[in-house]
Amino acid sequence: MSDKPDIDLSGGFACPIPKSEYDKVLLAHGGGGTLSSQLIQKMFLPQFDNPMLNLEHDGAVFETGGARLAFSTDSYVVQPIFFPGGDIGELAVNGTVNDLAMCGAKPLYLSVGFIIEEGLPLDDLWRIVLSMKTAADKAGVQIVTGDTKVVDRGKGDKIFINTSGVGVIEEGVNSSPKNCRPGDKILLSGRIAEHGVTIMSAREGLEFESAVQSDSAPLNKMVEEMLAVSKNIRVLRDPTRGGVSSALNEIASAAGMGMLIDETKIPITETVRAACDILGLDPLYIANEGKLLAVVPAEDAEAVLAVMRKNEFGRHAAMIGEVLEENSGRVVMKTSIGSKRVVDMLSGEQLPRIC
Repeated sequence: MSDKPDIDLSGGFACPIPKSEYDKVLLAHGGGGTLSSQLIQKMFLPQFDNPMLNLEHDGAVFETGGARLAFSTDSYVVQPIFFPGGDIGELAVNGTVNDLAMCGAKPLYLSVGFIIEEGLPLDDLWRIVLSMKTAADKAGVQIVTGDTKVVDRGKGDKIFINTSGVGVIEEGVNSSPKNCRPGDKILLSGRIAEHGVTIMSAREGLEFESAVQSDSAPLNKMVEEMLAVSKNIRVLRDPTRGGVSSALNEIASAAGMGMLIDETKIPITETVRAACDILGLDPLYIANEGKLLAVVPAEDAEAVLAVMRKNEFGRHAAMIGEVLEENSGRVVMKTSIGSKRVVDMLSGEQLPRIC
């Protein structure tokens, strides 16, 4: 018997709350790491169980009217709402565009929901709206529907935004971790940890010798270029919350494969590396908002990498590792000193509310 109280669902049916060492939601439950995974696996997936959801992709993929579509949704609660390199509005558009692109889809239409705290300056709201329009235009998508709610002063934190989107998937494209095969190469589109370090520095008033700014960007055009070279790309994933570590662990777990990455191949700026050293943070666990990971067959890897490097958002793309048959579900990193260490999923919350 569970020692947790039952929840009375509609119709008088009662189910015990899944057992957990925590009886309240923590910030870490939204951090994209171990606690987020536990919340999803124990509470959400069993209740909403269906084949599309169980793929645990960046969005749902389904067929209707002879077309394959992708549908995704995300909410943004970043603090501060304006930061070097972007703001909450641009982030919301780019985030959903990228989630659709990671499904192999061409994003078409977005919805937007605003939850606004009473007292937010209208100038700030206007700035966010203009930023969203610019981001949507750059990504080639339209915002076609939405909703606005206002909450009492002190009952929100300036503004929260939800965006949902729909895109179409071309025939022959199939992005899924279950496609991974031993020998596949792991590609990373650029320098990591820039968004998370930017948010932390803006939040805490930190200054570095070189400017750090968010990498928020729409990746759909680069994905189109990659798929034009090879429709055999196994899986695409944007390493947002939980960073590169959590994204690779999710793929390895779903694929039932191991992964070996090389620390010396992972692109990172000296400024971000120094900031992480000062703050005691591991860049592998820090969020990115304009980067992608791709698992690609070995024979296609160099061609796909070359195309990525020609795109403005992939100039620093690198081949950082490969998929292994052994060490199922584990990510191992060869360090800069030649040793190896297991790269686990983030267990706590390094930087809350970074997206």
